Amino acid sequence: MTRRLSREGAARASVAEEAPSGPSGGADRGGRHLGSGGRHRGLKLTAILMASVLVAAVAFVAVQVLRLQANVQTMPLNLAEGQESGLPVDSSTDPLQILVLGTDTRTGNTGAFFGDESESAGEGNSDVMMLVTLSADRENVTVVSFPRDLLAPLPRCVNPETGDVSDAVELGQLNGALGEGGPGCTVAAINDITGLSVDHFMMADFNAVKELSSTLGGVEVCVDQPVNDEYSGLVLPAGTSEVAGDQALAFLRTRHSFGDGGDTGRIAAQQSFMASMARKVQAEGTLTNLPKLYAIADVITRNLTVDKGLSQPTELLKIADRMKNVDLGNIAFVTVPTVPWVEDPNRLVLDEEAAEPLFEALREDRGLTQETPAPTPTPGTSTASPSTPATPEAPAIDPASVPVLVINATTDTTRAAEMVQLLVQAGYSQAAPFESMPVETSQIFFGTGYDGAAADLAARLGVPESEVLFDETAVGIELLVGADLATGSKVVIPPLGADLEGQTADQVTCQASSGF
Repeated sequence: MTRRLSREGAARASVAEEAPSGPSGGADRGGRHLGSGGRHRGLKLTAILMASVLVAAVAFVAVQVLRLQANVQTMPLNLAEGQESGLPVDSSTDPLQILVLGTDTRTGNTGAFFGDESESAGEGNSDVMMLVTLSADRENVTVVSFPRDLLAPLPRCVNPETGDVSDAVELGQLNGALGEGGPGCTVAAINDITGLSVDHFMMADFNAVKELSSTLGGVEVCVDQPVNDEYSGLVLPAGTSEVAGDQALAFLRTRHSFGDGGDTGRIAAQQSFMASMARKVQAEGTLTNLPKLYAIADVITRNLTVDKGLSQPTELLKIADRMKNVDLGNIAFVTVPTVPWVEDPNRLVLDEEAAEPLFEALREDRGLTQETPAPTPTPGTSTASPSTPATPEAPAIDPASVPVLVINATTDTTRAAEMVQLLVQAGYSQAAPFESMPVETSQIFFGTGYDGAAADLAARLGVPESEVLFDETAVGIELLVGADLATGSKVVIPPLGADLEGQTADQVTCQASSGF
């Protein structure tokens, strides 16, 4: 739209048009000549200055990239006999699998809880094994954790440092593959397990975790009870805290403080930490902030060993670019399905039937965050285990005769009263409220003789059968209302589905104390 001149402006314009000009087309009031030659010199000077700035900027970037590249240590991607590395991939457009390994080496580390360099040799064992898959459409990220106690077939590998060849093992501890042939041997083992061809690996030691968490300014974590772990040195109050440095490392490494005191509890804490870190990075715009991104890249390249394909800092920047706009609800952290080994319950083996759909989704470049319908128990059918003193087929129970303790484990302080009202309307006139620390999953605990009533209530609320449990200390029924029942009258099954343990990055989780 053409702007209209005011009357005064139009008059000035008219006068200007009639004013005589000098030979070169104009002069100022003081008679200084403003001809085209002056303008050309000004343009030339500006162009020179802009070119100089541009050259300086390019030189600065080049120096920084070279500095980052000088930090990088590399090892071969795949050293298994009879197994070839996959085809080259484009980090910007192709589906991408990266195996992230955390080693128990103490390089550059001291301290009462973490030991020092004399306590480890070589590459050590891979205490953390996470397979990160980035979908080609930039919509999904899947992070699959493999327990350190998992027993799996290990391939015959060549140690890149010594040239020694390890024997293939029908069933060996997965975290030991690193010591046999470096990270490339672990990559080969994961390829065999999943049917994938992993594209890259990143291997970090203790120091990487401490420096990265500090560079990010701390990562928020949550525990349901105070923690003072004499083994890892983790000290936290109940509720949320920010951890960095040694405390971040302790949170990721502790086995005794969470869950059952084993590796599954530690993996849940690691996934919660990673999800919290993803939320922080995205909320603060870290992946689009060049100074912050450079600081992170500096920490990563100084503390990581990678395969040759990831040795260029530009490849790390491509990955950051792919990650920056992924919806947090589409970043899934899951644990590969396992069962206890029959010969030693302290060791795990792959639950092949449950794991295959997961591996198939990874091979077909499908995300895991599609909605999954909740299985609904049949009313009146017992969910008790064989050892529970209950009848297999219990008749429907009068709700008014069932005492129900409603335990609010959501972040909404009014939710207990809401649930009590819903239950009273359904006939459970003995429902009473109670408050607890937040949990993700709703559960029903029932005492002796209340198995049928528990099944009825589970059917009403959509609580999966696997979450209906006998508890000899329960008087009647205890309904634990978790985040999946924070609204409405039906449980919402997390999008990862009932067969996979884990969480998405948008879920805030609180670690349950093991009591050790």
